Amino acid sequence: MNSKNILIVGAGFSGAVIARQLAEQGHRIRIIDQRDHIGGNSYDARDPQTDVMVHVYGPHIFHTDNETVWNYVTQHAEMMPYVNRVKATVNGQVFSLPINLHTINQFFAKTCSPDEARALIAEKGDSSIEEPKTFEEQALRFIGKELYEAFFKGYTIKQWGMEPSQLPASILKRLPVRFNYDDNYFNHRFQGMPKLGYTKMIESIANHENITIELQQSFNAEEREQYDHVFYSGPLDAFYSYQYGRLGYRTLDFEKFTWQGDYQGCAVMNYCSLDVPYTRITEHKYFSPWESHEGSVCYKEYSRECGEKDIPYYPIRQMGEMALLDKYLSLAENEKNMTFVGRLGTYRYLDMDVTIAEALNTADKYLSSLSSNESMPVFTVSVR
Repeated sequence: MNSKNILIVGAGFSGAVIARQLAEQGHRIRIIDQRDHIGGNSYDARDPQTDVMVHVYGPHIFHTDNETVWNYVTQHAEMMPYVNRVKATVNGQVFSLPINLHTINQFFAKTCSPDEARALIAEKGDSSIEEPKTFEEQALRFIGKELYEAFFKGYTIKQWGMEPSQLPASILKRLPVRFNYDDNYFNHRFQGMPKLGYTKMIESIANHENITIELQQSFNAEEREQYDHVFYSGPLDAFYSYQYGRLGYRTLDFEKFTWQGDYQGCAVMNYCSLDVPYTRITEHKYFSPWESHEGSVCYKEYSRECGEKDIPYYPIRQMGEMALLDKYLSLAENEKNMTFVGRLGTYRYLDMDVTIAEALNTADKYLSSLSSNESMPVFTVSVR
C-alpha cells in the first residue's frame, strides 16, 4: 500500500484516534488545531493554585458498554474506578439523581418498597397521554407533574433555553427512573477516569513517528490539494463559511472559583429551580477521588445560545436546524477526498466512547477503501 499524505483538522479524540490508526499503517499524518492545546473539549489541566486536575471545558466522565473502546483507552491511560453520583438541590433539600427509590421516598416522605414505588409513580403519571411527543408529555406520562416540575422543568428551560413542550420526547428517554437504591448515574459496564487526565491520554494516542501536530493553526481550504485525504472534525457549517447561516448550538459559561476545604461534598450538584441562574456546580477534585487536595476548584455552569465567538457544545437538532443541516449535508456529499467526523463535523451530540468507536470505524473504512480502490465516503455514519 502506498503511503498517503493525510490532513486531520482537530486534535480531539476523533482526530487523534484516526491519526493513530492510519499512522500505524505507514501513512503520514498532519494534525492541525486552532486552539493552543490538544484534546478539544476533553482537555484537562492542573490548577496552579490547588493542583486539582480541572476539566477545563466541563466534566468528562468515561462510561461505555463497548469493550473494544474500553480496551483501546486502557492502552493509553490507566483508568481509575469512578462512579458518577449526581445530587440535585430542589426546594431546599438535596436528592440523588437519577430518580431512584431513595429519591422517591424522600420526595414524597414515604418508605415505599420497590413495588409500592412503581405503583405510586404509575398513579402519579398521566395515563391519558398515550403517545408522548414532547419532553413535557414524556415526563408527565411516566413520572407525573410533581417530579417533573421539581427535577426537570426548570433545569431543562435553563439548559436548552426553551420550554420542555417544545423539545422532543426522545431527550427524556435518556433519563431513567430506578425502583431500587442504585444512584450510579450511568448503567454502563465500564466506567472510569484516566489517572493522569484526558490530555495525557490523547497525547499517548497521538504519539507516533508518522504524526505531527500543529496548534493554533486554522484550516485553509486552499491547502486541500496537497493531501490525499482530509478528515475534518470542525463545525460543518464553518467549513462552508456559514453560507446558509449558522447551525444552532448551546454553549456553556463557567464561573470558576476556589475553596479551601470541601465546597459541596460531591462532584456534581444540579440546581433544578429557575430562580437559580446556573444549572449545576461541579467540584473537580471529586473527579479524581484517588487524589487528596486541601483546596478545591469549582465551576458554576451556565447554558445559553451559542454566539459567533463561543465554543459550540450541544447541537440543537430541532426542525429549523435540521432543514439548515440538510443544506450543508447536500454540499458535503459532493466533496471528494474529504470525510467529516466527530461531534461538530456531523452535528450530533456524542459521548466520548461513541466518538472513539466512530473514529476507529472511520479509520478502518479508509484503510479498506485504499485496499479495494473504492472511494471513501464523506460520512461514515448516518447524519440526517
